[in-house]
Amino acid sequence: MTDVIGVRFRGHGKTYYFDPNGASPAEGQAVIVETAKGLEYGECVQPVHSVEDDSIIQPLRPLVRIATQEDKKTAEENREKERKAFDICQTKIEAHGLDMKLVDAEYSFEGSKILFFFTSDGRVDFRALVKDLAAVFRTRIELRQIGVRDGAKMMGGLGICGRPFCCTTFLEDFQPVSIKMAKVQSLSLNPAKISGTCGRLMCCLKYEQEAYEYLIRNTPKNETPVDSPSGKGVIVDVNLLRQTARVRLEDSTDTKLQTFPLSRLGYNIGGKYKEPEPEPEAEVPQTYIEETVRAKAPSDNGDNPTPEGEKRQSEGKKNGRRHSSRKRQRHNGRGADKPEDTQ
Repeated sequence: MTDVIGVRFRGHGKTYYFDPNGASPAEGQAVIVETAKGLEYGECVQPVHSVEDDSIIQPLRPLVRIATQEDKKTAEENREKERKAFDICQTKIEAHGLDMKLVDAEYSFEGSKILFFFTSDGRVDFRALVKDLAAVFRTRIELRQIGVRDGAKMMGGLGICGRPFCCTTFLEDFQPVSIKMAKVQSLSLNPAKISGTCGRLMCCLKYEQEAYEYLIRNTPKNETPVDSPSGKGVIVDVNLLRQTARVRLEDSTDTKLQTFPLSRLGYNIGGKYKEPEPEPEAEVPQTYIEETVRAKAPSDNGDNPTPEGEKRQSEGKKNGRRHSSRKRQRHNGRGADKPEDTQ
């Protein structure tokens, strides 16, 4: 195990390991490290931690110092120089009529070299351009051709998902992506829909590839005979993500396809028969249980066989007879004189 720190340059790209050299920079703290290009200004994204020896490339270059205010000022001045150098180089490229797209300009921390990155469809003879730039900046000039993916990573932007590019935010290395991945995931093969801003296939096609491959291995194919809750049938279509299948029943007169969860179907896969799972019992809501218990419980509205209930029941009957008697008396006396007693 070796103690290292993780440093990232310009806020994006790959994380590189360096020897902490006895220092303990915090996460997000600016540092000065020694690289193959000389001293460089970077950001510590991983504090001191231990990694396996086979995960680092020897010799491990050391941390020079934690960045001071003077170092931060120098880095800001270099960023301002880079913007001016980019504009000058762009003007020179147009003057020479070169078929190349300038992506970025990068000053070394010590200001001893300017590195220009560009993309192009073919080889470019930029020797005359280098001479003009060297006459302007009076320092070492280097032009480096990069791929369109690296260009998009440097420039940044928003993808069709509305989020910043994966390569700019967290993706350290580009993984190989093929059109086969789009076919496996049942995506449209229209290049405009599966290509990123760089014009290449989207890197995110790689993210779900393993999940789709696993589902395909464990999911029956079309035209597979199955045993469904409605009888025997044949699978017509499978939805991998929902894990459902549309089945055409053999003995049914209805031509309409029925959809079942794969867990409810029995079928052969990998030389073994997969038994269908039983239908889960419907869960009775707690409110329904409470209402049922309350309805079966004895009440005190006259049906209760307790002495209190019998007493209330008898009182209720007496009150009912008195009410009926008063009602008949009012009915007999309405609109007629009181009958006289006969002898």
